Amino acid sequence: MSDPDPARRPNVPIAVDDVPWTQSSHSGRYGARWKHLSRATIGDAYRIGVVVEELPPGKQTCPAHWHTREEEHVLVLTGALTVRIGPARHVMKAGDYVAFPANVPDEHCLFNHTEETVRYVLVGNQDDADVCLYPDSNKVNVAALGEIYDRGARKAYYDGEE
Repeated sequence: MSDPDPARRPNVPIAVDDVPWTQSSHSGRYGARWKHLSRATIGDAYRIGVVVEELPPGKQTCPAHWHTREEEHVLVLTGALTVRIGPARHVMKAGDYVAFPANVPDEHCLFNHTEETVRYVLVGNQDDADVCLYPDSNKVNVAALGEIYDRGARKAYYDGEE
């Protein structure tokens, strides 16, 4: 008998080492690699995303942002990084944890200020009605539309982030 939901995968444990790395970089400032464990086990229909991510020295994960409907959690596994939360900066090391609740207008991002790659677990929910705001560049990402805007003009993800 075939499974009526082709996105459903067997509910069995996986080895993190078996999940391939995905990598991105932009303009020399942003760059990371990650293993998306939720996609590896559930597919794109996941509601809670669990990702193991590595941030190289001198790199930032993404533009500073905050979500209206999604929350994010970070647990540092190895190394150290700087987390920006609004105007504040905090150094985190292995064993440290931080949460970014939904609809709290404190932009956040991670930056590796060290000479060593840092590894952490990122957990967050996925919400198709989320709106993500980027205060540094005055952009708004409307998930339901799959588009990014700046004062009514459509923008690309990294516009204004250089």
